[in-house]
Amino acid sequence: MTEPVAPLLRVRGLTKNFAIGGGFLARDAQMVHAVDNVSFDIAPGETLGLVGESGSGKSTTGRCILRLIDPTAGEIWFEGRNVTQLGAAEFRALCRDIQIIFQDPFASLNPRMTVGSIIGEALTIHGLAKSKQAFSDRVTQLLETVGLQADHARRYPHEFSGGQRQRIGIARALAVEPKLIVCDEPVSALDVSIQAQVINLLEDLQQKFGLTYLFIAHDLSVVEHISRRVAVMYLGRIVEIASAHDLYATPLHPYTEALLSAVPVTDPQARRKRIVLQGEVPSPLNPPPGCHFHTRCPIRKLPLCATEVPPLEQKRDGHWAACHLRS
Repeated sequence: MTEPVAPLLRVRGLTKNFAIGGGFLARDAQMVHAVDNVSFDIAPGETLGLVGESGSGKSTTGRCILRLIDPTAGEIWFEGRNVTQLGAAEFRALCRDIQIIFQDPFASLNPRMTVGSIIGEALTIHGLAKSKQAFSDRVTQLLETVGLQADHARRYPHEFSGGQRQRIGIARALAVEPKLIVCDEPVSALDVSIQAQVINLLEDLQQKFGLTYLFIAHDLSVVEHISRRVAVMYLGRIVEIASAHDLYATPLHPYTEALLSAVPVTDPQARRKRIVLQGEVPSPLNPPPGCHFHTRCPIRKLPLCATEVPPLEQKRDGHWAACHLRS
């Protein structure tokens, strides 16, 4: 009997609050509850899709994992090491193993640097190129790996299309041979036809290099094609986690059902009944008590849903949901 594989990434109770306003000494500052007690695991070689509406806390979660921002509470474990407790020097070494692909290919590349310098910057920082020739050879290899040409290294970002710029961003992330890549909405700024090309490239790279992805997106149709499991976020909390097949076939949380009902399908027979949610997403400055979704939920039961926080618990084999009324 084979033993279960230890997670590459383990997130437990991750919380991030931002103080805004407050004036002098921030005495009257308000707190934005961006991420609220989030927990999940990612196995080696797996892609976990993280989806939800804008402002649900997806990107903040990814940035906390990378320590681009420090979490307010919780723990992040990578290969058995608590990332949140590492010093600056230790975490800098760990940065080789955890990289990010940013959402905006137009803003994430320095316009004053050549493509070769952008891709090779991490090689210099981590001392991975021992000579100018080794540096040049590695940059050329990375460009060709993502479908670009060697002579592109001498050009500047403004000379490329959005899809090509995102390929440059992918090459930059691959430069240090990472184990985990946080893909922060990497195709949302691209045309639909280009999105498919980039998704296919990411899947090919995952198979070739054994990569693990946290794939952040708001488009459920994109996440379905690349993810093995999917986690759904709403107002800072994860409300459902399941395999991609189970989540799309039999969603349990009412919020997930509403999201899926809006996904376009080519087969009219497969179309779901449209669920139109009432009201706006509440402000993270003052999230509702109990279940955050109860103010828009079509099946809510009061006062239960408005007073008690539903735990994220396993309802079926491998299928977790945070709902008092679903089993």
